[in-house]
Amino acid sequence: MVLAALGVVKVATAEQIRQLMCPGTASAQTVRNGCLDLGRDGLVVSLGSASRTNAAGNLVSEKLWNLTGPGLEPAAAVLDRPVREMGGTARGAARSGAKHTVKVTDTLAAFLQTPPEPTRPVPRKRPQPATSTPAGAPAGDDTSAAPAAAPERPQGLGQISSWATEVVLPVSGTLATPGKNSPRADAVLTAPEAGLPVMFVEVDNSTENPVVLSAKAARYREFFRRTVKQPAPSPNPYARPAEKPVPMWETLYGPLGREGYPPLAIVFTKQGGPTAMNNRINSVMRLTKAHWAGQYCEFATSYSSDERDGYTNYTDAVPILITTLDRLREHGPQSPVWFRFGHSTWQTLTDALDNPDDERAFKARQRRRDQLRKQQLEQEEQQRERERQEARERLAAQEAAVEAAREPDPVCQECHGPLRAAPSSTTRGRRKRRRPTECTARGAVSSGPSPPVVSAG
Repeated sequence: MVLAALGVVKVATAEQIRQLMCPGTASAQTVRNGCLDLGRDGLVVSLGSASRTNAAGNLVSEKLWNLTGPGLEPAAAVLDRPVREMGGTARGAARSGAKHTVKVTDTLAAFLQTPPEPTRPVPRKRPQPATSTPAGAPAGDDTSAAPAAAPERPQGLGQISSWATEVVLPVSGTLATPGKNSPRADAVLTAPEAGLPVMFVEVDNSTENPVVLSAKAARYREFFRRTVKQPAPSPNPYARPAEKPVPMWETLYGPLGREGYPPLAIVFTKQGGPTAMNNRINSVMRLTKAHWAGQYCEFATSYSSDERDGYTNYTDAVPILITTLDRLREHGPQSPVWFRFGHSTWQTLTDALDNPDDERAFKARQRRRDQLRKQQLEQEEQQRERERQEARERLAAQEAAVEAAREPDPVCQECHGPLRAAPSSTTRGRRKRRRPTECTARGAVSSGPSPPVVSAG
């Protein structure tokens, strides 16, 4: 546990290592014993000390532990990392008290929220002398005593192996020899199992003015904009073609699965009044707006309407999230402790990373508008069809009324069949004379009553 913790955070006190790795132990003495054993093997060393305020409000001084050169290799084996990715031993930071590094370690502990699981005693290589044991305390490792029940912790994020500190992000050059103005992230979290492929963390102790702190966002954006040729075809079916340049950060950490750049989280560690904190946050938000605001794109909703709508394009925007160390400690990183620049309230990490005003939301609104427009057209067509049907019904009623008012046609007096006009002859210079009508059934001429039948006798 000591090797894993120091392999990530580089410098830490025994109490910090306990909070990172084994908060279920009764005290930090277990970690101190482990550090002493590793120190006898030449793997860790204490070159300085740090001061903190304990639970009783007293200022106490604690040894700072860090890896030695020979300790980098076993720490890399515990973390399952190449030795070349382990970085340095931070000996200079330990000698100077490592004020900033200590706050970075506290921030990682607040992110992890390691559950306080019970631990088993580990045999000491060389037990402590009995004279150094306080009265009433067991000799050697204090984990032989049952630890007091620890309070339940909020849900954490990632594991110790998910983190790396003091990570160089070259805006030019290489990882080994970065170019000038390349940012160095205080901590980098890679937790794809939690839906967070990568997040960069900056720890602010209020020792820098807002202008200096805001300039880091510009350097991060410059690194995110850097593209390189993809080194080899990726087995991922959604990967870009090999001949197309890809962002350098994507070759290191993989795609995000969403629009934009990886998030940059700023954790304010100094305890101060709400007014001072709000003023600092507002200054940083104003100075970094060009990097997180995105670009607004506006369109007409249809060809026949003057209504306009749009969305914000976050392709070239850096999501900047802020929180405080006290909020992280108390509520954990999965709670609504994040405020994203451009949003209006404190949110969970998932909601803070979402872009509610991006192209997806615009397309959803456009689909709703299209559906409403289609429904309106259908209703108008149905209304026109009803009007056409009513017109047809009125015309049919009028024709029926005319038919009912017309005089019936003459019929044959004998058979009561229909009559037709008989052929008529015309004489030049004379008026045409009407001929008698013929019965269509009998073919006889009908001009009135039938003449009497004359018998042959």
